Amino acid sequence: MQSVSRNELLAKDPVLPRVAAGEEVVWINPKRRPSCEVLPSLPLGIADILDAEARLRRFAPFIRLRFPETESNGGLIESPLTSIPAMQAALEARHGIAIPETLLLKQDSHLAIAGSVKARGGIYEVLKHTEELALQHGLITLSDDYSRLAAPEARALFSRFTVQVGSTGNLGLSIGIASAAVGYRVIVHMSADARAWKKALLRRHGVTVLEYEADYGEAVKEGRARSDADPNSYFIDDENSKDLFLGYAVAALRLKNQLAERQIIVDEIHPLIVTIPCGVGGAPGGITFGLKQVFGDDVHCFFAEPTQAPCMLAGMATGLHSAVCVQDLGLSGVTEADGLAVARPSGFVGSIMEPLLSGEVTVRDEQLYRWMRLLEGSEGLFLEPSACTAFCGVTDLWQSEPGKAYLKQTGLQDCLAQAAHIAWATGGALVPEIEREKYRVAYL
Repeated sequence: MQSVSRNELLAKDPVLPRVAAGEEVVWINPKRRPSCEVLPSLPLGIADILDAEARLRRFAPFIRLRFPETESNGGLIESPLTSIPAMQAALEARHGIAIPETLLLKQDSHLAIAGSVKARGGIYEVLKHTEELALQHGLITLSDDYSRLAAPEARALFSRFTVQVGSTGNLGLSIGIASAAVGYRVIVHMSADARAWKKALLRRHGVTVLEYEADYGEAVKEGRARSDADPNSYFIDDENSKDLFLGYAVAALRLKNQLAERQIIVDEIHPLIVTIPCGVGGAPGGITFGLKQVFGDDVHCFFAEPTQAPCMLAGMATGLHSAVCVQDLGLSGVTEADGLAVARPSGFVGSIMEPLLSGEVTVRDEQLYRWMRLLEGSEGLFLEPSACTAFCGVTDLWQSEPGKAYLKQTGLQDCLAQAAHIAWATGGALVPEIEREKYRVAYL
């Protein structure tokens, strides 16, 4: 899709030559604008997020029945917000820096059912599709107890339909496990970057896994084509789905309550800073969209990507979004952060993030394993390496010249000590112990 030369691409933003060289960078988004100017003009709004939250509550009785691990949370799929002072001290000592903000970990790594952030968007879209089919076939009304959808006659209906998705791993897990629980036939198209244990887990749930030697983009393309050829198949499109996006956005409503429970204020002099790992962009984009709807300019959102697969940074810095891939810059797209091994970003997400996102930070693979070990050693918490990408916003952001300029421009430098900084952990709970042991000795 590239229509300009590599040199022309690199000239579009001063940071791009360094990105193309595989360097760790901090990029501040020059197109960010005040939320009050942007939010009213977007194609989605707070009403859409509230609608998604209401749907998840309608499904809570069904989720509670099919997944007993959600019993204590009433059938809602939500993760803890955790203080990690020992990790904060360990990062300061390891990197020789002072972290003035209060560091918190949003443990979407431990979301029920799928053990990753993909449990938000992925499961939500499966449930929305299920509701539409159930209403269409007269199984329920909106006022019914949705536990009726676990009845044999409901499963018999859903078994006539197929759900398909292309994935590097975690989205496939969330959609595969949830769809199988509803009763659908499920096909997950997995790219070469996907971990073997994720494929095996899906197969244990009765999911058909089709493997590809190519990257994520090819798996999505093939999955979409196969689904389009089957009138009873529904394809979940990680690149362009508004439903996935809104499922992720619900996290902001839940986070607002969690912050209030901790008596953490978010306002102009108590800012919230959030760093989220980014692959194709759906999860971090949806979360950022939700946070901006809830907190406006009092939240500052940054995406974190591997140096060899910074697809969203490439799309946003060039302004070309999905019309550019990391290979156009001369990068490999290959990374140990398997969930982030995406070459081309979502154009839908990039266009919404263009005026909202504060910036991007990139990190080399080997650093992810160091932070993974540091977190487990200091806090006793395990994350998969890709989730540890979030820590680059904590260690690198304010140490960089672009970051310091952002602090001055926004006035954050005067209130950073009163800020909360959330590292958004995106996956890890389902990683088998044998795989954890391999991670623990990598890059030693």
